[in-house]
Amino acid sequence: MKCKRVAVLTVMSAVCVGIQLTPRPPNVEFTSFICFLTGFLFGASFGSLLGALTMFINGFLSPWGFAGIIMPFQMVGMALIGFAGGIYRKLLGEGSSVSKALNFESACLAAFLTLVYDIITNAGYAILFNLEIIIVLIAGVWFSIIHVASNTILFGAAFCRLVKIVGSLAGENL
Repeated sequence: MKCKRVAVLTVMSAVCVGIQLTPRPPNVEFTSFICFLTGFLFGASFGSLLGALTMFINGFLSPWGFAGIIMPFQMVGMALIGFAGGIYRKLLGEGSSVSKALNFESACLAAFLTLVYDIITNAGYAILFNLEIIIVLIAGVWFSIIHVASNTILFGAAFCRLVKIVGSLAGENL
């Protein structure tokens, strides 16, 4: 790996963990965006690793408290989002350019992936505490709406720009 690329990856990791630990409204977060972007730029495996590691660190240091036994479900969900970023880039192909359509597509992916993340974490909570999954999903619906809406807006507004910025810092031609 080039030194410049390692430096950018290190910064992305620090930014992701730093933002995750910053107090903010419940379910408004930037970790999904950063993990997806990192997967998109640097590959599915690194996006997955970043997602799982970030949620592991967050599980112990979160301003909302210790994640406890729900942490493995958070790690799997965020790793999936980072992985999806890498797969999305592969599906676009090598010759694809960054365009406004990418913002719309990434916003749609954000909505879907955030919903999947919320289902994974809520189902994990239900399983761990022997609760009906449907009851837990219904109880968390307002949090999921906030989570899905905020991620959809963030991806739709910023994905294309940040792909170009971070990609150029890492020496990627996009």
